[in-house]
Amino acid sequence: MSGASAAAKLNRTRAAWPAVAFLFVFFVLPVGVLMLRSVSDPSWGLQNFAELLSGGTYARILFNTFLVAGTVTLVSLLIGYPLAWLIAILPAGWQRLLLAILFMSMWTSLLARTYAWLVLLQRTGLINRILLQLGIIDAPLELVNNLTGVVIGMTYIMLPFVVLPLQATFAAIDPALMHAGAICGASPFRLFRSVLLPLSLPGIGAAGLMVFVMSLGYYVTPALLGGTQNMMLAEFIAQTVQSLLNWGLGGAAAAVLLTVTLALYAVHSRYLERETR
Repeated sequence: MSGASAAAKLNRTRAAWPAVAFLFVFFVLPVGVLMLRSVSDPSWGLQNFAELLSGGTYARILFNTFLVAGTVTLVSLLIGYPLAWLIAILPAGWQRLLLAILFMSMWTSLLARTYAWLVLLQRTGLINRILLQLGIIDAPLELVNNLTGVVIGMTYIMLPFVVLPLQATFAAIDPALMHAGAICGASPFRLFRSVLLPLSLPGIGAAGLMVFVMSLGYYVTPALLGGTQNMMLAEFIAQTVQSLLNWGLGGAAAAVLLTVTLALYAVHSRYLERETR
């Protein structure tokens, strides 16, 4: 029996090798080459990292990147959490309709959605016109070519990535737990704080991590809505490599981004491992 198990395990290992080779060639190898150039171009050493982390301009780019990623994650969770709960408790027909709207948003071209927000947020756009007509503002707001426009546009794009994991989390929660708490006299806020929120923390962590990591490396929306004065790390990497041909500095920036991503993933995995014990 043990021999058969060992043979089956060996067969599974052999069957996995093509997938491992594919991942290595198309994912690990390109990233590895870029990481290598971060310490070898133009000469061996850490001078590219020193330049990236010491310069005021580069520090500002890093600050913009983490500020926008954190803000987008927080705003997306604040909006997406109640929306996901609403979808989870609605009848099946309404659930399908709202989920279809979310999927249609995700399937629409990212470039088209970003340009739509560019039109809506400009000084003569629909949002400023409505606010002016309602008397809420006296002059048009500057909502593009700054971080405000980037946060608005990216929050819209990231919202489905919050709603879908949280909706699945809510659907897995036994409604009897909420009913039992209500029968025992718990207020709605107490039910949320003591039952719903703790049970939904894994979904919040997964959604928040996914949005934050995706926001760190986003390019199109920050480039169009933020402008060159509010550059983020992904746009900086693209310009450094494509325009300046400085592969070493671009590789160093990519290495910083990859390190932060892996660190966040490790923390999240450790948290999930502790929660599932």
